[in-house]
Amino acid sequence: MKDIQSQKDNRRIDIKKVGVKTITYPITVLDKSQSRQKTIATVNMYVNLPHHFKGTHMSRFIEILNRFHGQIDLQGFRTILEEMKKRLDAEAAHVEISFPYFLKKNDGAKDLHLQQYECTMHCLLEKEDDLRLDIVVPVAHPFSVKPAETSINTLGLWGNVRVSVRFNKFMWLEDLITLVETTIGSKFFVKTDGLSADQPMESLLSSLTARFEMLSELKWYSITVENVSQGFSLYTTMSSADDYKPY
Repeated sequence: MKDIQSQKDNRRIDIKKVGVKTITYPITVLDKSQSRQKTIATVNMYVNLPHHFKGTHMSRFIEILNRFHGQIDLQGFRTILEEMKKRLDAEAAHVEISFPYFLKKNDGAKDLHLQQYECTMHCLLEKEDDLRLDIVVPVAHPFSVKPAETSINTLGLWGNVRVSVRFNKFMWLEDLITLVETTIGSKFFVKTDGLSADQPMESLLSSLTARFEMLSELKWYSITVENVSQGFSLYTTMSSADDYKPY
């Protein structure tokens, strides 16, 4: 019987992605107020293989992840990617890590509550490294009731702001989220007659773009404002002017 695995492959077909996905794994992210925050992530790991490689040992992805157990943070991705390229003899290495990030909020009541934000880190190492952060910031729907009934004047979800950024220098997640929420707050308010006065999506997007243009910490950004309705959603988007295309 022929040993097919040992035969030379003449098709010269590069494998663009081979790896493992949807790994549930504990990670640590930087937290401005508490130094570090522990959370649970969903991890995808994959590499690009040149045509003369027929495949790779999938168990090595998990071995690499376990090697950095307890040391995985937003500053340590390059080390993981370098290890992936070396161990798997790959042309490029990719890691995608999605995780919930929590901030303490004071809504005017006595007790604080935690607000959750969905974040994803897209990390690539080929000849150079590239890192992109995606954050989803929820937008509450303005809703007014008589003060005698309740002190809370925002109920329900209007939509969300999706932000993707690449950094020139370090910036806290909290500061980026606060900038978005402050801009939202200036555009969403309640009239004295009790009618909600939410501004059009385009106005909110323009205000966010103007704020992001002033951030020296950012090398590139993309912003999408989405208004969610039953059965469909409306959106508008804007990206900074350069030739970067998210992979």
